[in-house]
Amino acid sequence: MKKILVVCVAFAASLLFTNNTQAQVKIGIFDENDVLSLIPGITKVDTLMQKYVKDSLQPQYEVTLADYQYKDSLLKADSAKGTLSPSIKKVRIDEVTKLRAILVNWQQSQQQMYQAKQQEYLKPYLEKIFNAFQEVVAEQKYTWVLKQDAVHPYFQPALADNITIKVAKKLGLKLPQEVEDALKAQGLSSGAPAAKPAGGNTPAKTPVKH
Repeated sequence: MKKILVVCVAFAASLLFTNNTQAQVKIGIFDENDVLSLIPGITKVDTLMQKYVKDSLQPQYEVTLADYQYKDSLLKADSAKGTLSPSIKKVRIDEVTKLRAILVNWQQSQQQMYQAKQQEYLKPYLEKIFNAFQEVVAEQKYTWVLKQDAVHPYFQPALADNITIKVAKKLGLKLPQEVEDALKAQGLSSGAPAAKPAGGNTPAKTPVKH
């Protein structure tokens, strides 16, 4: 099986398409997010993420903030009284400094925790998508696979080489009507092979780009 490289750099995309006529290279485009959007029940991930923010991230911030405010005010009060030994004062200052740093960097930390939890929920769906992706690439002998946003607006690949659509069809997902119509207009098969859906029962609305 030929090595497949998903390229995200627009320069590389334009270079490849320029040289495509000089070598036997089969190039496709792919975006896993567009396939994800078609999976029935994928919207439940948004619901789970909202619950995660409400039940975990927000309470964690509030507890950290309250702890910082309490320890900071206590440190200031005890320092004003002069009742702290140098060693105890240093320990208390270090505690307050650490909590302040957590709060200052909270937005970045929260984003990292959010993304990690989101990937945890999406993992079962992504595994099915990439298994289908590898099958399509191997069966149809693609040499290069480019991220869809790497080629736009420099190049508009033919629908015949839109691996996003091929993967969706392999998974038995329903394509948006405008994509079905475009496939038919170009004389391409729009029928999806029988396959077990990759998710639940509610179709998402975001269309596959083409």
